[in-house]
Amino acid sequence: MPLSPTHVTHLAGVDTARAARVLNDIRSATLSGRPAPIAPRPVIEESWTRMLRGGVDPDHDFRSGLLAPEEVQRRRESTPLRHVLPVLREGLLSVADVAHHIMVVADEDGRVLWREGSSPVLRKADGTGFELGADWREDVVGTNGIGTPVVVRRPVQVFASEHFVRSQTSWTCTGAPIKDPRDGRLIGVVDVSGPLDTMHPATLAWVDSVAKLAESRLRELHLTTLERLRAVAAPVLARLSGRALVVDRDGWTAAVTGMPYTNRIALPKSLSPGRRWLPALGLCALEPLAGGWLIRAADEPEPQGVTRIVLDLAQPRRWTVTVSGGAGTWSHELSPRHAELLYLLALHRSGRSAAGLADDMFGDPGRTVTVRAEMSRVRRYLGAFLEHRPYRFCEDAEVEVLLPGRPSDLLPHSTAPAVLGARTDAETE
Repeated sequence: MPLSPTHVTHLAGVDTARAARVLNDIRSATLSGRPAPIAPRPVIEESWTRMLRGGVDPDHDFRSGLLAPEEVQRRRESTPLRHVLPVLREGLLSVADVAHHIMVVADEDGRVLWREGSSPVLRKADGTGFELGADWREDVVGTNGIGTPVVVRRPVQVFASEHFVRSQTSWTCTGAPIKDPRDGRLIGVVDVSGPLDTMHPATLAWVDSVAKLAESRLRELHLTTLERLRAVAAPVLARLSGRALVVDRDGWTAAVTGMPYTNRIALPKSLSPGRRWLPALGLCALEPLAGGWLIRAADEPEPQGVTRIVLDLAQPRRWTVTVSGGAGTWSHELSPRHAELLYLLALHRSGRSAAGLADDMFGDPGRTVTVRAEMSRVRRYLGAFLEHRPYRFCEDAEVEVLLPGRPSDLLPHSTAPAVLGARTDAETE
């Protein structure tokens, strides 16, 4: 019976050398434009396609500059990943060391912040540029266990010649994304890597399960922090009249008075005490509290003026929406799903029904429940600037979309039919 991509994966667990030869034949044929004996696995084939479109050279090992030690330390101290290192170490390191693997933790930019595990393997990793501060984005070093999970937002195992760049084909790498459980935002990737003969198909499920444990730990820490802030907020809010709430530094609500409870208030990136305009509340007075902010909504009318909405999709993984007008300027970082939805609404200024957006997103107009739930979350921070029935930007707003230089970099994680169509149209222009 002929081999399939699934069979090759299972074969790698029992006959590593034969599986590596098969994958090398697949890689050589695919990259030379010849028919491959077996099609690559879909996640690998899609990654190779991105690499070919982006001009990554499979036969030359390109490495960007390492981060300075001071910058690595700064990123370590600022990333939420620092809170889950004990979980990752407990779940991965003891087995990784015995199995001649190393554990690598990278931030959302694909920069290596921690490396631990087998000393001989760490020395071998140095030879491939797998060092502290190294840039392992997919569009820099090709298909790999850090950069590819960053793009596709799911666990990926890359074995032998499934790596796009030849110098990495003697390795097996398995990476899983770690997301902020509060909003789904990617905060980093944990990867287990080692020489070719250390590959095992079960590694994918193992690494993914530990990543999920790390996300659970982050959720527990968030709830504990909110409870502490709630204790501080209670006596403060008890003395106030009118609409007010206390939120943590990321806008998550600890307590409210005089208004309906909402999970989160979108806050500007830089915040200082004083009067500010917030989309969900209008003009507000902000006062710092230990671990958060006291927000008091004013009853004055909002300043009038032309509203300008800028949807910035120019960066491969960091998308924002910025609203500016008579009330000032405010920005919000978007999740992958919300970036897709707002892009589709920018394409259709006259509006889209829930069924239309479901068709655009999933190719299935019946998935309206998912669309309505996500649009409800978007309206929490865009407020009156996003209307519904149909969903659309408000008519008097000027909407601008900033696109990346290469069509392939337009929401590269997206599999939405409408986004894929927009990429194809842009490439043929």
